[in-house]
Amino acid sequence: MPAILLGDVFPNFEAETTIGKIKFHDFLGDSWGILFSHPRDFTPVCTTELACAAQISEKFKERNVKMIALSIDSVADHLAWSKDIMAFNSGSANSPLPFPIIADDKRQLAVQLGMLDPDEIGKDGLPLTARCVFVIGPDKKMKLSILYPATTGRNFDEILRAIDSLQLTALKKVATPVDWKPGQKCMVIPSLSDAEAAELFPNGVTTTELPSGKKYLRYTQL
Repeated sequence: MPAILLGDVFPNFEAETTIGKIKFHDFLGDSWGILFSHPRDFTPVCTTELACAAQISEKFKERNVKMIALSIDSVADHLAWSKDIMAFNSGSANSPLPFPIIADDKRQLAVQLGMLDPDEIGKDGLPLTARCVFVIGPDKKMKLSILYPATTGRNFDEILRAIDSLQLTALKKVATPVDWKPGQKCMVIPSLSDAEAAELFPNGVTTTELPSGKKYLRYTQL
């Protein structure tokens, strides 16, 4: 399980990256942030993931989310691998990767953040880093974590969808139902009374009738 829990202040670690040494909170500034880890450089699934992340980096920027990756290799390896990633995307190895990669070659951050996959062992006999996703809010607290094994690539469409939900629900007293997408109806949180909901949501609130008679499925269009 991750060593950092939802609502915890994310560690303000220092690390060497492909853009130089950073202090994590300073790197984030007032933005949201996403840190996603990878088992190893020059590996197939990781290359497809970072290529996808690079292709949609503007979508993260539009949401005021700073991106940063992590892998258990050196900065020199990361820079060389970045050329493969960008070549896989566009055929040009000269385009820069639009986000930095943390060098965690001693696995210090992987241990601190609970990111090691005990079932996947590298050539050195040590566990590889799992595919972790951490979303951090402007208050530097962790808002979401997803942990994939090394053998399963991530779905970045779902990560963007989750960020849209996090950012919406940080501002509005709503929750997002299953498979929700931006622009669709949201659910009124149970702690709001009907009177409070009517005041907060001028577009109206609809309630689904249920056999229990309980009126907890309340929807609104923002």
